[in-house]
Amino acid sequence: MVYYIFRRMLMMIPTLVITSALIFAIIEAPPGDYLESYIAELKAQGEAVDTARIEYLRKEYGFDKSPVERYFNWVGGMFVGDFGYSFAYELPVTAVVGDRLFLTVVVSMATIIFTWLIAFPIGIYSATRQYSWGDYGFTFLGLLGLAIPNFLLALVLMYLANVWFGTSIGGLVDPAFVGQPMSWAKFVSVLHHLWIPVIVIGTAGTAGMIRRIRANLLDELQKQYVTTARAKGLHPFKALVKYPLRMSLNFFISDIGSLLPAVISGAEVVAIVLSLETTGPLLISALQQQDMYLAGSFLMFLSLLTVVGVLISDIALAWLDPRIRLSGGVRK
Repeated sequence: MVYYIFRRMLMMIPTLVITSALIFAIIEAPPGDYLESYIAELKAQGEAVDTARIEYLRKEYGFDKSPVERYFNWVGGMFVGDFGYSFAYELPVTAVVGDRLFLTVVVSMATIIFTWLIAFPIGIYSATRQYSWGDYGFTFLGLLGLAIPNFLLALVLMYLANVWFGTSIGGLVDPAFVGQPMSWAKFVSVLHHLWIPVIVIGTAGTAGMIRRIRANLLDELQKQYVTTARAKGLHPFKALVKYPLRMSLNFFISDIGSLLPAVISGAEVVAIVLSLETTGPLLISALQQQDMYLAGSFLMFLSLLTVVGVLISDIALAWLDPRIRLSGGVRK
């Protein structure tokens, strides 16, 4: 196991290097840069363009250098904690992302817990009571959750929350706490607004997880070892939890690779509709404005979380399912 983990960690290095090169190349691919977009925006607003200042900014931000030099400067800065400078916000990347990271983690973790608490009991119930009225009812609700677009559900819940509960529309805090440091009153305001994005973002994920838990558990319940356990008089709950449920969780463990970056990125479209100050809209804005160091550093962080999540899921799968081995080859 130790050798396997060491070997996988060594493989992460070239993976992240290639990923960083691809990210930088894709961000550089569109014509122009942030300053050219800034000049076009000033001209569209009818404002004068200070040529001397633009040239100063071009040298200050390194746009006078070749793309290869900018790439190595960017990658080299990451090793010392310098992820570059955000042109749009005129702040270091770490300062821009750090302001939104806490709220993003709160929303994402609450959504994940909501999804698990709802999906697991329903999925187990539907699998163990196949074709019952409860199974049909939960299946209908699951398909309904998959069919309704998240942004439409967000608009409906925003209206209902404002009319029925008096909750301010949009954002994660009351207007009085916007821009204020975290306090107990602000944290209570976050909890007061949190249920809307949690329900909206978690609906589709819950519905999909219910269907997967049901399908995987049904497949395991039909295997011979379950029939043998029942024939020997094993308690139904123990016969369900000890092996079939454990084996049906392989897909759940495999999703850790995508779960970790999802905690940070969040649901971008829903966050825009709900005016959430999370990192998802920040990434979209950075890509639109060609704020290359902000967008590139954010994507690199998501890539790192992805490879770490895949490693964690592989180790957890080997521990969960004895049929999975850490190395290839034919077992004799």
